[in-house]
Amino acid sequence: MRRWIPPLVLSLVLSAGIFALALEEGLTAENKGAEEIRLNSQGSRGVVTFPHRRHQDTIGDCRVCHQRFPQEPGAIDRLKAENKLAQKEIMKKLCIKCHRSRKAAGEAKYGPTTCSKCHQR
Repeated sequence: MRRWIPPLVLSLVLSAGIFALALEEGLTAENKGAEEIRLNSQGSRGVVTFPHRRHQDTIGDCRVCHQRFPQEPGAIDRLKAENKLAQKEIMKKLCIKCHRSRKAAGEAKYGPTTCSKCHQR
């Protein structure tokens, strides 16, 4: 037997989904965070000044990076201290990997592909 979905029910379900997506985008767009973030470094490599806003504008989806750590100040340092994040996990698995793949794809803007370009002593 074929089921029939009344048009009103279908339109309500679709409208609720669209509203939920719009609400999520609105919340994400308003929560831009800092323009730049200073990331602490262990050892002699030095502090990294991370152009946060530029990455937000380029990538567009906060979850690309923040799937590994929460959107809160000091989250990376805290997770490293709790041994829930490896020392160079974010930089090697997210930053450099993304920059190198953009470079390999022939994109004009791809970011630094070596540690010393971001870590300033």
